[in-house]
Amino acid sequence: MSSREDRDGGNDAAADRTAAATGASAVRAEDLVPRDATSGEATSGDATPEDATPEPGAARSGPPQAGHDPLEHGAADGGLGESGTAGDGATADTAPAGPVAGRRTAAGKGAGPAGAGDAERGERIAKWLARAGVASRRDAEALVAEGKVRLNNRPVRHPATFVQPGDTVLVAGRPVDAPDRTRLWRYHKPDGLVTTHKDPQDRPTVFRSLPPGLPRVVSVGRLDLNSEGLLLLTNDGELARRLELPSNGWVRRYRVRIFGAVDEKRLASLADGVTVDGVRYGPIEAGLDSRKGDNAWLTVALREGRNREIRRVMMSLGFHVSRLIRTSYGPFQLGTLKRTELEEVPGKVLRDQIPRA
Repeated sequence: MSSREDRDGGNDAAADRTAAATGASAVRAEDLVPRDATSGEATSGDATPEDATPEPGAARSGPPQAGHDPLEHGAADGGLGESGTAGDGATADTAPAGPVAGRRTAAGKGAGPAGAGDAERGERIAKWLARAGVASRRDAEALVAEGKVRLNNRPVRHPATFVQPGDTVLVAGRPVDAPDRTRLWRYHKPDGLVTTHKDPQDRPTVFRSLPPGLPRVVSVGRLDLNSEGLLLLTNDGELARRLELPSNGWVRRYRVRIFGAVDEKRLASLADGVTVDGVRYGPIEAGLDSRKGDNAWLTVALREGRNREIRRVMMSLGFHVSRLIRTSYGPFQLGTLKRTELEEVPGKVLRDQIPRA
C-alpha cells in the first residue's frame, strides 16, 4: 500500500469505512467539510507538511476531550498482519467510504444540549461523529452549527448534545453508522503520494492506494508528497488526535539523506533546539550514519513534529534534504513493511502501547 511525511517529514491521510448499505447514500467527509488538505494545502512536494501535528485552528487541534478512551470502545485482536511494536521512539483527513448505514439498538433521547454531570447520557455528538470517521471533532461541530446534523430525526442545535446506543444520526440527510471498535494500521507510504483523500491537483493519494474493504480511516500526523515511511492509520479520529499530541513524548525517528558538507558539531548542537526564521524548534537528535562524497545519511529524532521541521532545520545548516524516510512513530516501527504495504496492529498490542486518557 503507500505513505507521506508527518509535519517534519509529513503528509496528511484518510481511507474507506465499510458498512452495510441501507438504500440511503453514504456520508462522505469530502461532501461535508472542506478540509485543509482538500482546499489545496498540498500544492507541491516542497510546500506540504512533513511530520505535521495540527496547527492551532486546524482540524483536530487541541487535546481530546476528557473521558474518551478509544480503547474502551473495543480494540480487539485481528487484522491484516502482525505489527512491529518495539521502538523508541501526529486533522487527519477522512477517506471516501462505502455506504454507511444507520443503526438502532435502544430508544434514543432527544437532541437538546446536555447538562453538567450527565455523562450517563452517552457521548457528545462531535466526538461520536469523529469516532465514526465522518469528520474531525472540530469539523463535526461546524456541521452542527450549519444545521446538517439530526439526532432521532430532530435537528441538533448544540455540540454538547449526547448520543446514546441505538440513536439514529443523520448528516446532510444521510444515516451514519455507529463507530466501530478502535483499530490501528501501520502503512508504508512511498514518495509520490499526497496524504489526503481529495487533492485539488488530482495527484495520486495515499487513500486511493489502500486495499478495498478497509473502514474509513484517518491519518496520525502527515507525510508530504516527497516523504516516505511509516504512516499510522486509524478508524478513530479521537485516537488520531491523541497520538499526535507532543505531550505524549513520543519520538518520531527518520532516516534523512542530505547533500552538503556535514559538520557533526553543528548537528550535535541541535540537541539544544534551534530557531529558524523566527520559529523555535525543540531538541532534535541528529547523528551521522554514513557519508559518500557530498551525500550523507543521518538519523534524526524529534518529539514535536512541527511543519516541515526537518527540512527547514537542515536547510538552515546548509543541507539539502534529498530523501526523508520515517522509520518509527513512538513504539510503532516501519520494520520490514514493503512500499504500499499495510498491516493492522493487533488489539492486544494496541491496548498495551496506547497511553490511556
